[in-house]
Amino acid sequence: MNRVTGDTENAHSSSVESCPSLRDVHSINPAQLIARIESYEGREKKGISDVRRTFCLFVTFDLLFITLLWIIELNVKGGIETTLEKEVLQYDYSSSYFDIFLLAVFRFKVLILAYAMCRLRHWWAIAFTTAVTSAFLLAKVIISQLFSQGAFGYVLPIISFILAWIETWFLDFKVLPQEAEEENRFLIAQDASERAALLHPGVLSDGQFYSPPESVAGS
Repeated sequence: MNRVTGDTENAHSSSVESCPSLRDVHSINPAQLIARIESYEGREKKGISDVRRTFCLFVTFDLLFITLLWIIELNVKGGIETTLEKEVLQYDYSSSYFDIFLLAVFRFKVLILAYAMCRLRHWWAIAFTTAVTSAFLLAKVIISQLFSQGAFGYVLPIISFILAWIETWFLDFKVLPQEAEEENRFLIAQDASERAALLHPGVLSDGQFYSPPESVAGS
């Protein structure tokens, strides 16, 4: 008898201990969870997050800005057609800025392909483009004669170097962590909504309530 009484008390205490967890689950608002999940699903349907779209816009800005500076450099040197023929057709590593423009095109193609079309969630592509850009610009500054050609000998390599590293910082510290955090929140909200659906069943309709048929008197 004492053992039965002890088992009953243990069962009662365990049920009491489980009450806070059940209370916490019941406090979940299913409507809010469903709205949050729908918002996350809407973002997934867009195909690309807002922060990743901003990154792609900055990569495009990188290409356009370097192109603009290169066109200005061509005009300063005595006309676009003459200087373009000299820098492209008669390319000279020590004096031409055409390779810096091609470097910006290289970054744009690789990064847009990796992070916009393929939607890559890793840093290896940006690490590759930044490493190539940094190594090429350092070698060009050391070996070439850009500093003897005026202000553009400083501006184009420095701007290209800075933009490449800003892209790396933005992807590594903004895009990838924010997308990972949003994905974790989506999984947590989805899991909570499934538990809430189990603990908050739908309201029974009138057709689900019925009375048993009357029994024959005396049976």
